Amino acid sequence: MKNTLPVAVIGAGPVGLAAAAHLLERGLDPLVLEAGDTAGANVERWGHVRLFSPWRYNLDAAAVRMLATAGWEAPPPDEHPTGAELRARYLLPLAVTAELAPRVRLGARVLSVARLRRDKLKDAGRADAPFELTVEREGRRERVLARAVVDASGTVLTPNPLGASGVPAAGEQELAERIAFGLPNVLDGARGRYENRRVLVVGSGHSAMNVLQDLVALRRSAPATEITWAIRRAASAELFGGGDGDGLPERAALGGSVRGLVAAEAVRLVTHVEIDEVHEAGGVVVRHANGELGPFDEIVATTGFRPDLSLLREVRLGLDAPLEAPVALAPLIDPNVHWCGSVPPHGALELAHPERDFYIAGMKSYGRAPTFLLLTGYEQVRSIAAALAGDLEAAARVELALPETGVCCGSTSDVGATSCCG
Repeated sequence: MKNTLPVAVIGAGPVGLAAAAHLLERGLDPLVLEAGDTAGANVERWGHVRLFSPWRYNLDAAAVRMLATAGWEAPPPDEHPTGAELRARYLLPLAVTAELAPRVRLGARVLSVARLRRDKLKDAGRADAPFELTVEREGRRERVLARAVVDASGTVLTPNPLGASGVPAAGEQELAERIAFGLPNVLDGARGRYENRRVLVVGSGHSAMNVLQDLVALRRSAPATEITWAIRRAASAELFGGGDGDGLPERAALGGSVRGLVAAEAVRLVTHVEIDEVHEAGGVVVRHANGELGPFDEIVATTGFRPDLSLLREVRLGLDAPLEAPVALAPLIDPNVHWCGSVPPHGALELAHPERDFYIAGMKSYGRAPTFLLLTGYEQVRSIAAALAGDLEAAARVELALPETGVCCGSTSDVGATSCCG
């Protein structure tokens, strides 16, 4: 029975849909389970963000082959799409192709993954038992059986907290309505929340720089907007990126732009801020190891993301303790050693877990590391599909040459962008 079942793919984002395309090319039957109401639902959350990298670095080969048979018109390869354009011009057409449309199940939230009638402790017959996924759809729970599982559900919905200890700071949950995580669209949909307000941006990556730049642009028409930037580390030269040595001009321009904003005191930079507590005192006040900041009206937390492992409690995972990434992958992506351009391509071998035929792919496979590249995710699922089809030679073969500095994403601002690996 097991070999007649589909391969369950969790998530209909770029990597999940690419996985489905590669599985179909290998003669396997994918079933894509997407919690959102549309394909690319998480991409829609950062639709205002413009990618650092052009279209040619953001399309999966198997997906493009599938789209070509449907008469799809490829976008100009050297243009830089926004998240909204990536979704509208690539993900949505891909999800409704004749091959994928009957295999994409929307509004289907996966609550758990397990082996059928084999709890986590049970060894006997485990590898031969199908996977059992509990799926919530339209208010009802149903059981889905699968021969293998590829979890490409991403990390956008599970941001890191403000607290420097890795858990919410004291008062953080009570003041949650004053804190936005990720990349709010401060120039459009969230404009009213930030104009003429005292705003604190927390985080040292390109996402923080994106928000800072947009807040400065907002202040041109809302001059009472006050902008403070808090980072945990010192303000070293590396904070603002690689400058002229960066092969992606848009990313280099962002770092240079924000460096200039700090130098001109358009943005107040405060270093060595390791947050312990937030509380209300005429606004939100932040207490940290070296004092207090505030009060502020709003906080934007660009503090990164972490994987939601709760649905995998009954799966035998092999994860690196600090990164929460597969053990063999962790040393290849460790942010203490690697950045976007230095992570090597990898596949099924590095992504394997003790649970046979189970893989985590895409951003979620990187655990807490912020160095994920979209092209790397496509290479992951190409290799996984080959492994599941029994073509171990193809699974082990590297079929990806990354651009010199990696593929990252940026802002809709006129100058620069934010990094999806920053």
